Amino acid sequence: MVKRRSLKGDYCPSARSLDVIGDWWSLLIVRDAFDGLTRFSEFQKSLGIAKNILSERLRTLIARGILKAVPAANGGAHQEYHLTEKGRDLFPVMVALRQWGEQYLFEPGEKHSRLVDRDTGQAVRLDVRTEDGRLIGPDRAVILKVADPEQP
Repeated sequence: MVKRRSLKGDYCPSARSLDVIGDWWSLLIVRDAFDGLTRFSEFQKSLGIAKNILSERLRTLIARGILKAVPAANGGAHQEYHLTEKGRDLFPVMVALRQWGEQYLFEPGEKHSRLVDRDTGQAVRLDVRTEDGRLIGPDRAVILKVADPEQP
C-alpha cells in the first residue's frame, strides 16, 4: 500500500482539512458522533467497521482534536468519545456533504435519512454567503493563492 503524503504544510485550507479528516471512516465516525453515539461498541455496530480500524481512527481523531475520550457518564469502566469544539465545527461540512448527496445520489422519490431542526422538524439547509450576507456561488468566488517561496 502506498503511504499517504501529508498535506499539513500545504497552503490550501482544503488540503490541510483533508489531511485531518479526509478518510471516509473518520467522517462516518464524526457523523455518528453528531447523531449521539459515544461508545466504541456503538460506532462499531453502526459502521460495521473492523475493531482495529475503528481503534486507529478514534486515536487519530483524538490526536487531531476532533474527539475527546472521557470517562463513561454512568461511571462504568469504559470510556466515551465526545466531539470537541473543533469537532462540532465540522457540522457545516457534514451538512454540505448531505445536501450534495441528497441532490445527486438519490433517485427522485427515493427514501433517505433527513436532517431536520429538532424543535420545528424543518429541513436544515446550508447556504454559502459573503461576509455581508449575500448568497454566492462558485462562479462569483475566487481563491487568492499564496505564492510558494520554494517554487521559482
